[in-house]
Amino acid sequence: MQLSALDWFAFAAVVGSPLAIGVYFYRRAGRNLQQFFLSGRDLPWWLSGTSMVATTFAADTPLAVTGIVAISGIAGNWIWWNAALGTMLTVFFFARLWRRAGITTDVEFAELRYAGRPAAFLRGFRALYLGLPLNCLIIGWVNLALAKVLAVTLGWERLTAVFVGLAATG
Repeated sequence: MQLSALDWFAFAAVVGSPLAIGVYFYRRAGRNLQQFFLSGRDLPWWLSGTSMVATTFAADTPLAVTGIVAISGIAGNWIWWNAALGTMLTVFFFARLWRRAGITTDVEFAELRYAGRPAAFLRGFRALYLGLPLNCLIIGWVNLALAKVLAVTLGWERLTAVFVGLAATG
């Protein structure tokens, strides 16, 4: 497949626009973690909640949805339709409460809400479970999606696309 100049322009716009926005806000964020992750708590709660939800959607999401629907039919789409309720709760309910609590992470929430040995176990379990196997699964899933997209759009071998993706993300 040969890409035209218009194709390359569209590709550059799609990749370059979010990159430019990211660089702009990275420079504004400074070196403070509150400023970097929470925009100095200057964002309205609804925009912060929308941002939280937007991080769960990437190039892998349409690939996963179409794969599940291809295997399970329209009934498989209920996985994503069901997630809409959680997404709405995140934006319109939880984001407001997190902001009011003045916390940055869910670990801080657990420390604020629970105490004692069970709370320490919960924090440790979540750190191990979410930090190791779940993150490895998600990173693998996203890299595979990137490799598939690059293989189709640029005609690269899947392994080459994986290495380019790894090099680009550091």
